Amino acid sequence: MYLGGVTAWGAWLGRGARGGEEYFLGRRDLPWLVVLLSVVATETSTLTFLSIPGIAYGGSLAFLQIAAGYMLGRIAVAAWLLPAYHAGRLRTAYELLEARFGPETRRFTSAIFMVTRLLADSVRLFATAIPLTLVTGWPLITSVLVIGALTFIYTFIGGIRAVVWVDASQMVLYLAGGLIALVVLGQAAPDGWPDILARAAEAGKLTAIDTSLDFGRPYTLWAGLLGGAFLSMGSHGADQLIVQRLLACRDLAASRRALVGSGIAVFLQFFLFLFVGLGLWAWYDGAAFARSDEIFARFIVEALPAGVRGLLIACVFAAAMSTLSSSINALSSTTAYDFWGRTRAGAGNRADAAADERRILRVGKIAAAVWTVLLVAAAIGFIPLSEGNAAVEVALGIASLVYGGLLGGFALARFSRRATSGSARLGIAVGIASVTCVWVFARAAVAWPWFVLIGAAVTVAVGLLGGRRRAPDARY
Repeated sequence: MYLGGVTAWGAWLGRGARGGEEYFLGRRDLPWLVVLLSVVATETSTLTFLSIPGIAYGGSLAFLQIAAGYMLGRIAVAAWLLPAYHAGRLRTAYELLEARFGPETRRFTSAIFMVTRLLADSVRLFATAIPLTLVTGWPLITSVLVIGALTFIYTFIGGIRAVVWVDASQMVLYLAGGLIALVVLGQAAPDGWPDILARAAEAGKLTAIDTSLDFGRPYTLWAGLLGGAFLSMGSHGADQLIVQRLLACRDLAASRRALVGSGIAVFLQFFLFLFVGLGLWAWYDGAAFARSDEIFARFIVEALPAGVRGLLIACVFAAAMSTLSSSINALSSTTAYDFWGRTRAGAGNRADAAADERRILRVGKIAAAVWTVLLVAAAIGFIPLSEGNAAVEVALGIASLVYGGLLGGFALARFSRRATSGSARLGIAVGIASVTCVWVFARAAVAWPWFVLIGAAVTVAVGLLGGRRRAPDARY
């Protein structure tokens, strides 16, 4: 019932879009608070609801150090990238790179975004299918297909307006689910939460700050503040998934409020679900699970009364659908604007702007269907690879492989007069390749939160060294 209701409401919200900008940017008049909630729902969703409790279950509260770095990264994006996006009234993040380096660089970075989103969000879709499988007894493949199909319907019909408003409502729902879980877990302990926290303290699970200089440990103060900041700059400054929402705000000030405010909300959200993980650790007495993402889902299905169980299962689906719908819409927008639309513009077919917007809309909807099929297929492909991996770490690790290259490309576009189109693309490619090599050959020595910083540094260095002439002034 919940899935059907959300699908119908989302389709109704965005009905009647007549052009590409209305469909993908909501006429640029969306309220900043709704965009804030949508940003948080998009970037965390299922990963927060299912995976973050699993991290605290097997570890401690040290993940909060990453969230602190996220706040610093957002402030940097608000200061040096959002003004450029709004000044140029851009439709995708990668238009900024075209203004500085030409259309080849725009298409190159847009293609990188597409591959990254496909891989990372297929992991999110897989993680969401776990509780549906536990509830219904369906195979994981069937659960993936059902969630993908229903999310596609309202995303296809409603566009960004439907996506943002549904995201905002779903975020409120799954935060309520987390609070309910805290209450239930506290009531189950002999002396409530004081008992849980006392046991967790004895086991060292309340540690929130780790000042270790070991680069192989993902959750240290330095990896959190530096690595988390660069990861957030990449995800919120160079990824169309988030930038698209910020472009849909009414003005620069509204975009900044939405972006910086989302950092505070994400920190509090991580805090909530890490404590859920501590409660689950006490409930199961630290028992081992094949998948850490399964722990909270199994608790919901097996331990909660029917009414509460139904609400929390709805929360899981709310979390999943928010990210999946956002991904479909962002992928289709880059396909329509950065590839098809850019080609049409180059061919001189922009005399009739209204007709062109209608064409963009049609192409975007076709692209939405294609990307949904690819996301579902990739999620099914992840099933045999999922043993022993937390989906949040897998998804963030995949994104971190390329965010450094993208972020370095944007840094060259904004601040370098020496880099050229060719040197920027070479820098991005080498930056991504270098991080991939670290991930393959030195994963034990260098943890994933450092990937974006490494990739960005390599990209900027190669881009500057490869520049051989003074580049023209940037337009933005």
